[in-house]
Amino acid sequence: MSESSHPESGHLTRREAMATLAAGVAAVSAGPYVHAADKTDDARPVIGDGEHRYECQHGWGTPPASVKWLNTHGVTIDSDGLIYVKHQSGGPVPMDTIVVFDPEGKAVRSFGKEYHGGGHGIDIRNDGGEEFLYLSDTHNRQVVKTTKTGEVVWKLAYPPEPGVYKDASGYRPTNVAFAPDGGFYIADGYGSSYIHQYDKDAKWVRTWGGAGKEPGKMQTPHGIWLDNRPGREPSLVVADRANARLQYFTLDGKHIGFVEGLLYPAHFDIMGDILLVPDLHARVSLFDKENKPIIHLGDDPVWRAEVLDGFKVRGNPARWKPGKFVHPHDACFDKDGNIFVVEWVDAGRITKLKKVS
Repeated sequence: MSESSHPESGHLTRREAMATLAAGVAAVSAGPYVHAADKTDDARPVIGDGEHRYECQHGWGTPPASVKWLNTHGVTIDSDGLIYVKHQSGGPVPMDTIVVFDPEGKAVRSFGKEYHGGGHGIDIRNDGGEEFLYLSDTHNRQVVKTTKTGEVVWKLAYPPEPGVYKDASGYRPTNVAFAPDGGFYIADGYGSSYIHQYDKDAKWVRTWGGAGKEPGKMQTPHGIWLDNRPGREPSLVVADRANARLQYFTLDGKHIGFVEGLLYPAHFDIMGDILLVPDLHARVSLFDKENKPIIHLGDDPVWRAEVLDGFKVRGNPARWKPGKFVHPHDACFDKDGNIFVVEWVDAGRITKLKKVS
């Protein structure tokens, strides 16, 4: 197995790929799939339909000269509208794993050399009037809370309390969700498929899950989010990636149910009634309050078959197509309803989906 397909690098395992390749190629899940539509004056494709049409600005943002993208893994936006992009980073010389852009795509700062080789999830939360980043580091097997400029508040390694780990080798956290009471949850997506709950003081509360297909079990719980959309009882939604589903839990870890019909869901964001789900198998999905698909942006079974054929497209930008995604790994809304998508591709890629209707 090559490094590019190794789960420790934040990618697909061979088991995952082989188990779902045929289904992923053939599947056309419930809801419309969308090809590139008409183009704007500057030849940028527009995808989507009705109230959900977006101009694709592929290759958005210019990183500083000191940073060469490798697998853009995470994206989040602060209250000032600054966009934080986290990439895996690689090579023999450590480089910053986090680049911060202004809304026009100009890099304003970068930091995070200490996460070189493990740059993965990144999310932001307001805590007592100040915003903090929560960083998942798959190389050093830790979650780190920092200021918006990278100063460390605390670091968390694997929790010994539940007794589910022999040592750190079984733990590789991928993303974090925030509880309403100031606590948070960590998804051990590339380790042992557990969810760990912590209180507002970063003290362990409980652990549940583990590898499996039955209710309450997961295979690569890659993303996690608090679903508190209006009219819904607040609950946790997990991107149960290798099981090709979303799985819902109460805030204390009891299984609620599934959302089926996904391909390889990676993470989440919410705006109003809409749940945004970047899907590693070449599309970005929007779901309504009842978790019915509104639209699968960029979805095209023929293109998906090409992308999943040996996963060779991800390393060859010359084969990328306007208005199509390769491997969306994270995505988030800005305040205007635009969507920023980052992809698991060797050269890294940010796409701004500018909302046009």
